[in-house]
Amino acid sequence: MAQDLFQSPDYFNLDELLTEEHLMIRDAVRNYVKQEISPIIESYAQKAEFPQHIVKQLGDLGCFGPTVPAEYGGGGLDYISYGLMMQELERGDSGVRSTASVQGSLVMFPIYEFGSEDQRRKYLPKLASGEWLGCFGLTEPNHGSNPAGMLTNIKDAGDHVILNGAKMWISNAPYAQVAVVWARDEAGDIRGVIVERGMEGFSTPTTHNKWSLRASATGELVFDNVKVPKENILPNVKGLKGPLSCLTKARFGIAWGTIGAAMDCYDTALRYSKERIQFDKPIGAFQLQQKKLAEMITEITKAQLLNWRVAVLMNEGKATPQQVSMAKRNGCEVAANICRDARQMLGGMGITGEYPVMRHMMNLESVITYEGTHDIHLLITGMDITGFNAFK
Repeated sequence: MAQDLFQSPDYFNLDELLTEEHLMIRDAVRNYVKQEISPIIESYAQKAEFPQHIVKQLGDLGCFGPTVPAEYGGGGLDYISYGLMMQELERGDSGVRSTASVQGSLVMFPIYEFGSEDQRRKYLPKLASGEWLGCFGLTEPNHGSNPAGMLTNIKDAGDHVILNGAKMWISNAPYAQVAVVWARDEAGDIRGVIVERGMEGFSTPTTHNKWSLRASATGELVFDNVKVPKENILPNVKGLKGPLSCLTKARFGIAWGTIGAAMDCYDTALRYSKERIQFDKPIGAFQLQQKKLAEMITEITKAQLLNWRVAVLMNEGKATPQQVSMAKRNGCEVAANICRDARQMLGGMGITGEYPVMRHMMNLESVITYEGTHDIHLLITGMDITGFNAFK
């Protein structure tokens, strides 16, 4: 692995909008990525292995549940801090950011927001420290974009419930000690239950043969008459509002993360364009290459401003799920386009592991789909501005 020479583009001096604390947090995660992720990530991606040792490192760095209050092991930080962390982690690799996003937004957030005090104290500190890894079970084999169709269910059996069903495309599943699972109860309400590794009838088969997120662990969650104590049910939420509010938090992190990937590809392409000589001059001196680079930095800058604004609204408690949805879709689209253009600028070198571009490109094919596909997010915005529901 060549040395990580990344320099962050900041064309509109956005750093002036950040506090000293924000800059310190960002630089700490950026340095971590340069020292611990960049040297190993290509090898893990090529082997399609999850670098399990990073879980503890991410916990030590405070990347798990940074907005959760400190009394439960979180960082008690604001959403700009969280966004910057996700940006820097995904600059290293989307799979690393996914690990942190799932842990913070999809596991710790619902336990904090909807859990009992006992549940908070039992699970959150271990998840925050990285001692435990968690996963989030919503998507099913036959129900992706339409979670309301879920078949996974719980039935009352006295002091416990019996859980049956299956979930698919679950990040962290093969290594997770804890799963926050959404299931329908006998009244038809969607409930959250905390399932622990070792409960009889609970298994997490690994998903193999992925061309994307290869350094991230993906699996299924299978429930065959699993006995779950009633104290593991999240008491303070019913219905799709529960999982959807988690997805809003995760989508916010993705909006920032994808721009990290875009920044890495832009920075790589810019450096390459100054060094690669064709027709007796650097390729960066040619008009078409400058066009690509100029469009990349423009789109990155627009996305950085959008992400900063949505983070300010999150801090003020004013951000709508629809605004977060727009930021997620925009980040994914911008990043995917920038990665593709950067790959072309690098020519044949762009497909090799000597540069991060092709790995980012493949990863983003998952990111543009998970937590709401590109098309679904377009329709969320469409419904918000017209008032008409095009989903049905």
